[in-house]
Amino acid sequence: MKVAVRGYLELLRPPNVVTAIADVLAGYAVAGRGQGSRLPWLLAATVCLYAGGVVLNDFFDRAVDASERPERPIPSGRVTAAHAGALGGALLAAGVALAFGATRTAGAVALALAAGILLYDARAKRHAFAGPLAMGVCRGLNVVLGMAALPGAAAGHWSIALLSVAYIGAVTMVSRGEVHGGKKAVAAIAMAVLGAVVAALVLIALRSSGWPVPALVLAAALAWRVGPPFGAVYVDPRPAVIRRAVKAGVLSLVLLDAALSAAYAGPAYAAIVLATALVAGSLARLFSVT
Repeated sequence: MKVAVRGYLELLRPPNVVTAIADVLAGYAVAGRGQGSRLPWLLAATVCLYAGGVVLNDFFDRAVDASERPERPIPSGRVTAAHAGALGGALLAAGVALAFGATRTAGAVALALAAGILLYDARAKRHAFAGPLAMGVCRGLNVVLGMAALPGAAAGHWSIALLSVAYIGAVTMVSRGEVHGGKKAVAAIAMAVLGAVVAALVLIALRSSGWPVPALVLAAALAWRVGPPFGAVYVDPRPAVIRRAVKAGVLSLVLLDAALSAAYAGPAYAAIVLATALVAGSLARLFSVT
């Protein structure tokens, strides 16, 4: 029984799922934090959508994983492909239903996000450009999902989510070399994109009417967290180096969310967002994030 439970937990990638909560909290901060009764619906929705996405990722990758990552739950036989497919589909459906429980706008965003997840898992991930773009768009839509607590805010502030699109797109570009190694040119492009994201956060912080200093500190922390590991990939793009960089990139997305939260909602709210990083980091010691 313990072995079976462990297999399903590995399939769900708990550390990654926690980072999705930070996306929604950041979007909610950008929206102005009104209609608080809708936030629990959105948090539950993002957990289900992200969990469904990572489960279906392994479902569609099961043939490749059989040779490249046989230790994963499906190829190792700890979770059947049929059960994984059913679980992933049920989680996506639950995520969409929960989002509609908040607002119609949130439901529409969740539908688009579910479609993006399926597109990425089933097809786009195999393409060098479309894969990172699709993954980035999914994370951007997750931020918009938080904004959708106040539907008008989503329409007015959706462009902020482009930071998450660019950030995760860059991390995903590099992650394609986790098994066979990467290329220095890809690492250089990713570093340039990550630098641009940090620069944009600095501008947002400087334009903040209330809390520029905490937002600047968090932007600097993001640069400190992702700069060295991605620089290491540029110097030595071996699989082990890439996996360390990708782990740092995924877990440090919380710092991007916290910087936005600090700029729009202040340091106390940003501290709540940062708390998700502590949870994700603790879970990352127990479960893989890639």
